Amino acid sequence: MTSSSIISKKRLVFILIFCIISIVLFISRLVHIQLIQGLEFREKALEQWSRNIPVPAKRGIIYDRNKNTLATNISSYTVWSRPADILDAKKQSKKIADVLDMDLEEVYENVTKKQSLSIIKKWISKEDADKIRSLKIKGIEVVDDNKRYYPLGNFASHILGFTDIDNFGLYGIEKTYDSKLTGVNGRWIKMVDGKQKQLPYENEGFFEPQSGDNIVLTIDETMQHLAEKEALQALVKNKAKNVSVILMDPNNGDLLAMATKPDYDPNNRNKLLFNPEESWKPLDSEGIDEYKDIPWDKKSKLLYESWRNFSINDNYEPGSTFKIITAAAGLEEKVITEESTFHCDGYVTQIKGAKIKCWRYYNPHGSQTFVEGAQNSCNEVFVSVGLKLGEEKMHEYVEKFGFGEKTGINLTGETSGIVRPLKQMKKVNLATVSFGQGISVTPIQMVSAISAVANGGNLMKPKIMKEITNHKGELLEENEDSIIRNVISKDTSKRLLKILESVVFKGSGSKAYKAGYKIGGKTGTAQKVIDGRYANGKYIASFAGIAPVDDPKVVALVVIDEPSAGVYYGGQIAAPVAGNILKGALDYLDYIPKLSQEEKDEYENNLILVPDLKGISISEASKKLKEIELNHITYIVTPKEEDKVIDQIPKAGTEVKKDEIIELYLKNKPLNNNR
Repeated sequence: MTSSSIISKKRLVFILIFCIISIVLFISRLVHIQLIQGLEFREKALEQWSRNIPVPAKRGIIYDRNKNTLATNISSYTVWSRPADILDAKKQSKKIADVLDMDLEEVYENVTKKQSLSIIKKWISKEDADKIRSLKIKGIEVVDDNKRYYPLGNFASHILGFTDIDNFGLYGIEKTYDSKLTGVNGRWIKMVDGKQKQLPYENEGFFEPQSGDNIVLTIDETMQHLAEKEALQALVKNKAKNVSVILMDPNNGDLLAMATKPDYDPNNRNKLLFNPEESWKPLDSEGIDEYKDIPWDKKSKLLYESWRNFSINDNYEPGSTFKIITAAAGLEEKVITEESTFHCDGYVTQIKGAKIKCWRYYNPHGSQTFVEGAQNSCNEVFVSVGLKLGEEKMHEYVEKFGFGEKTGINLTGETSGIVRPLKQMKKVNLATVSFGQGISVTPIQMVSAISAVANGGNLMKPKIMKEITNHKGELLEENEDSIIRNVISKDTSKRLLKILESVVFKGSGSKAYKAGYKIGGKTGTAQKVIDGRYANGKYIASFAGIAPVDDPKVVALVVIDEPSAGVYYGGQIAAPVAGNILKGALDYLDYIPKLSQEEKDEYENNLILVPDLKGISISEASKKLKEIELNHITYIVTPKEEDKVIDQIPKAGTEVKKDEIIELYLKNKPLNNNR
């Protein structure tokens, strides 16, 4: 056999082996594709052949505690385009733009995008949807949609919050319960060819969306209306920067109302409702237009401020409302009793180098019992209580009442306040904290702490959500009451409630008094801290109230931030607001007021004629009023003894009850105070 034949045979064998291997590899690959990767490739093919349009699910409804609707959905429509199916894009764009009142270029851009689906416009009316459908433009689909809607406008806006354009929660309840409120979107599926054109045969599929769950709040719509009305009136009347009103059921921590003014409308959250420079002034249509075209960076900052919930997002020095905590600690630790005696000479002398005055240093309260000191809101009395407790014990009660930590309420942006660490607390700090200065709290912390005093001593976790139901109304989850810790005994609670009732009946909180409603409470006035310093002329007035004190049903906290109408004392501007709210709340709860014999005697037999005090010095006026058992207050924090009275309220000749507070107006400049 020749060498050429041998070579030829080897080549044939090599080719044969190569072919056999190739066939085996090909078959193996085919088996792998068909059997092992078959499902994956079928899914990818289906993705290429099908195009689906999302059908938004209905977001869950938000109700008040009585199932009144606070946030819901309204039927709307969204226009989608399939760019590959649209013929003569310019002509069709013109038709669509005319119906939807849109810019032609914007529509044309959407219908010519290099993607399978594109939104032209969300949330159009049914009328416009019918017009678009009547055009019968191939490649244009009108899909049922849902738009979030708040039927009561700016009502409870800081609680409810708002959603984005895709109906996802961004703020408030909408944010914190977004996963519950958000449902599962449906799908409208169509089959297309390689050029993304819809295939002619019937192969569409529709998958129903699943609605989100409903949130039932603890908020009571009627009480919320009451709180918002009083908060708005207080904002405007006192020309304030902010006003916060909170109502809580002390027995379970349920928030019955939480109002912050100024506010916004979540239906149109990008529109200012109040003047940014003078936040107490609501804007009319012309005012809104004035701020319409300001730069976005400035506008966004203003809008963000309007969305802030002062009740949980901001810290403030509580002033004398914090004396309730000092009193609770003193009574619980038995360092004082109601009959403990104190002497006020106008100045705190126990701390060397510290200049701490009583608010009425120019006419000191003199000898008084602890109850009288509470009625007078005497700083010297509460400094003495704080010093008796000591730094460690006082700090312990501050923390036990929940200050310095978040309450855990399910709303966005809660802050924890500012409490000085124990190792940094000196005697002067102990003294100031005793009357509510040198400590920062949030309104929600304060109302929770006062509720612990009211309910027998248990600090409750505040609740804003009552329960969760499905779209059929079936109960899914119930928010149970939660006791964080016990802070004082029932006996201390009962004794302190009587003291607080006397503060309203006879003392500095008298403007919250409502005959027969047994309201207890404490006033507060504190100079405002800005950038770490006390700001001249800027104050926070507050009042914490409990009613009825013999069986507490409601705790109210009113905080008025930066009142600028002349008067800023909590007893003068916050107490009347709280009194109105507590009376209204008890009336709503069918409470029947009853006058005690003491009240009947006080108001029927012991009326006092107000003297004419104009032209005499504040020192003389103070002594003259004290002689006839009337109290007074001035808008000057630390007046000079020789300052003259230029006006008074009530006017001379008016009949008032014993211990009524007379407002005296002097010619001077306001300085610092805490009362």
